[in-house]
Amino acid sequence: MAQYKSVLITGASSGIGAALATTLAAPGCVLHLSARDAGRLEATAGACRAKGATVWPVAMDVRDAQAMAAWIGAAGSLDLVIANAGIAASGDPNATREIFATNLDGALNTVLPALTAMRAQPVGPDGVRGRIAVIASIAAFVALPESPAYSASKAAIDNWTVGSARGARRDGIHLTSVCPGFIRTAMTARNAAPMPGLMTAERAAAIILQGIAAGRVRLAFPWWMAATTRIVGLLPPRLLGKLLPEHDGGHP
Repeated sequence: MAQYKSVLITGASSGIGAALATTLAAPGCVLHLSARDAGRLEATAGACRAKGATVWPVAMDVRDAQAMAAWIGAAGSLDLVIANAGIAASGDPNATREIFATNLDGALNTVLPALTAMRAQPVGPDGVRGRIAVIASIAAFVALPESPAYSASKAAIDNWTVGSARGARRDGIHLTSVCPGFIRTAMTARNAAPMPGLMTAERAAAIILQGIAAGRVRLAFPWWMAATTRIVGLLPPRLLGKLLPEHDGGHP
């Protein structure tokens, strides 16, 4: 696994974010971590410090564009930025704007300042100024009737990231859109429906970091689930609604 000296991760209090932080934690690594829940974030920070990392946790909402820009701008040189913060509220139409504000605007509030900061950094020995990953979802590939806002927000940020990757690469910055399937987190714990390919957050973190290091523009896994979801997403909406099982809660 590639070693990074300075990393910034949003949504680091649990799930994939916490797993990424603890996987990267090592002596000589500085971790800038954020989340809304200060208590849970400190638990992640403690686990990372126990592995020898220097950790700077901050309780912050990714929807606050001004605060995010100030935080990222003050972090100094960054090797890796991971826009991980995201929410889901299946079946709740009142949460639609909140989902877009977090999953789309929150990701942009992370990536745009990171791009600005990295463009001012010197090129490293590998010819890269920095790496940025956005955690989208396999749900980006299909319009889920039970959670349209979640699917649409992830589709938007996935497409934006993939579309922006070529331009960023010219500036020496590698952009990666990460589209995982079902991960064992608090978000999926309340899902009673079958979750094919379910894996631990730690396993997902290892796959994600490997894909980032390889310079992948889009990383969708498990591959068979990504392929199946893309095919299902091509079906007519009426047929899609009949085939997809109803569920309440968990998302890929």
